[in-house]
Amino acid sequence: MSHSTSPQNQSFMDRFEENMIALLLGLMTLVTFANVVARYVFESNLLWALETTVFIFAWMVLLGASYGVKKTTHIGVDVLLNMVSPGVRKFLSICAVLACIAFALLLLKGSWDYWYPFITKRAWLETDDVPMFWFLRFLEDLVNEGEVYEKMPRFIPYFVLPLSMALLSIRFIIAGYEIIKGTRDGVIASHEAEELLDEVHTYGQHDDDLIKKNEAEENK
Repeated sequence: MSHSTSPQNQSFMDRFEENMIALLLGLMTLVTFANVVARYVFESNLLWALETTVFIFAWMVLLGASYGVKKTTHIGVDVLLNMVSPGVRKFLSICAVLACIAFALLLLKGSWDYWYPFITKRAWLETDDVPMFWFLRFLEDLVNEGEVYEKMPRFIPYFVLPLSMALLSIRFIIAGYEIIKGTRDGVIASHEAEELLDEVHTYGQHDDDLIKKNEAEENK
């Protein structure tokens, strides 16, 4: 049993990862398409397109980690859980989610320690090709002592590290609370192997029925 909320009842923040991933996917598609048109139609090249695409893809992957926890789409092994009683299963699930929370918090600490210097003593470091947006020029006075950024500072794309790990920690905490309440079984995609086997069996049975039907028609 997993907890789900209809899209109409979800707030924007509750669907933050979903909205961000959709936005980033559309943006990455647009940048890639524009670069292809520039290269093959105008025989030119958008120098910033490749690096921008890499950063966007990194944002999608890292935000997808917390989204996977929310949707219970992370793959795991539940053989042991299926062999024990519901009470033991709940206890093991709580232990598992506590381990996940601890791991996510360690990742959050590490990602923050890595990102923080880029907005303080290394605020002058820029990306290789990504241009600086005009509406972010206020950051020059705020963190770069008024020095003009020729390219986008690295702390902007790197911000996804602490952001995604914070979201991951929050999603694991929510998952633990729902497991304790009994509205959720665990943090992985449960019974995925069984569902795949059922699909294979269904398609196999369908094929057998078609073969038998064809043989019966040939015998008439």
